[in-house]
Amino acid sequence: MSFLSYLISGVSLGSIYAIIALGYTMVYGIARMLNFAHGDIIMVGGFAIFTMVSTLGMAPMVGILTAVAVCTVLGVTIEFVAYRPLRGASSLAVLITAIGVSYLLQNVALLIFGSNARQFTSVVTVPGIKLAGGRLSISGETIVTIVVCFVIMAGLTAFINKTKVGQAMLAVSEDRGAATLMGINVNKTIAITFAIGSALAAIAGALLCSTYPSLTPYTGSMPGIKAFVAAVFGGIGSIPGALIGGIILGVVENLSKAYISSQLSDAIVFSLLIIILLVRPTGILGKKINEKV
Repeated sequence: MSFLSYLISGVSLGSIYAIIALGYTMVYGIARMLNFAHGDIIMVGGFAIFTMVSTLGMAPMVGILTAVAVCTVLGVTIEFVAYRPLRGASSLAVLITAIGVSYLLQNVALLIFGSNARQFTSVVTVPGIKLAGGRLSISGETIVTIVVCFVIMAGLTAFINKTKVGQAMLAVSEDRGAATLMGINVNKTIAITFAIGSALAAIAGALLCSTYPSLTPYTGSMPGIKAFVAAVFGGIGSIPGALIGGIILGVVENLSKAYISSQLSDAIVFSLLIIILLVRPTGILGKKINEKV
């Protein structure tokens, strides 16, 4: 039963990675850039919920909705101020800017909240369940995380394929110039992409901090990096790939901690990334992009 327990916990952790990875994969797929400040938006969402629930005594749902609103506005603002002026710049310039935005968010959080870890109150009210005569216990956070992940994946896939905005995103991802000629507002489409990714980061922050109830200005850094790894695993730019990559990463990490070494689990995860890139550089579901000349 212990193996099954570790496996379910790994799927839960992988579901969090998958939700975060969606932000990376959507922004890269549509804007062709890596937003390395994405992990810190998770932290901002966590602190927004902490402030509303623990400090102001609001209901958990109010805290989550506030975090989604704050992170959405923050994501759109970052895109407008930091990334839009670099739309035609080199990928290196965009990468350096993204890292700069990441450090800016961390240091602002340090100034406001300090470096001490805060005890996060779980926003999940669903009770856990016990199976196999009580030998297998599944927490409410685990159940909610897995369900929310699959609901988000299904909803986002339907949004991309069935709505006019989703079709505009697909057009921009295929050929930005042709999309502009077709009358699609590229800047607005990319801003909406950042808004969706940032809103998902807020939800991921709520689930992450509810499962691991400690909050610091660096809370989103490592999960953000691992979610990027998950996006690369599955094929960056692919929504189903983000889900597959996240689940694989979470399960590998959890089983490594349980059966090999908790200190080596991160090394194993990143070693797996190197192997995947050597064997299949585009990831599991990624497609090779042919440059137009």
